[in-house]
Amino acid sequence: MSITQDILATYRRPKSVAVRRQANGPREDRALAILMAACIVIFVAQWPRLSREAHLSETDIMPLIGGALMGWVFMAPLFFYAIAFVTQLVLKGFGGTTGYRARMALFWALLAGSPVILFQGLVAGFIGPGLLNNLVSLIWLVAFFVFWIAGLSVARNKAD
Repeated sequence: MSITQDILATYRRPKSVAVRRQANGPREDRALAILMAACIVIFVAQWPRLSREAHLSETDIMPLIGGALMGWVFMAPLFFYAIAFVTQLVLKGFGGTTGYRARMALFWALLAGSPVILFQGLVAGFIGPGLLNNLVSLIWLVAFFVFWIAGLSVARNKAD
């Protein structure tokens, strides 16, 4: 299946998509590509909010976009690799999994949540802070954790 079809299928059957995604064996290039795609989508999702902030404060948007680019595309991948490493260490105490499977569970959860994070960016940009923004952010957080836990359960059950 294509990435977009897998993202949509993750909202219906997160475990079966995780099984299919992790069945191909360790492919670190694929894991990195999924992580970078997720970080780029999250970066793009920040644009409406940054545009709103720049307009309301009457400042230039480019430094805000440059900071978001630095944070999401260059720094966040390192942070997510660290989280995946800690997750792998914790899972080793409960029966174990490979580092690749722990990374894929986290990275796929980030990418699969991209439609909601894009919508949250639009809400933050057009409506601004408030109840609706908080609600959409909570929906993204719940979806992310559901997808991550589904991926981790598959990773734990299929430890090599």
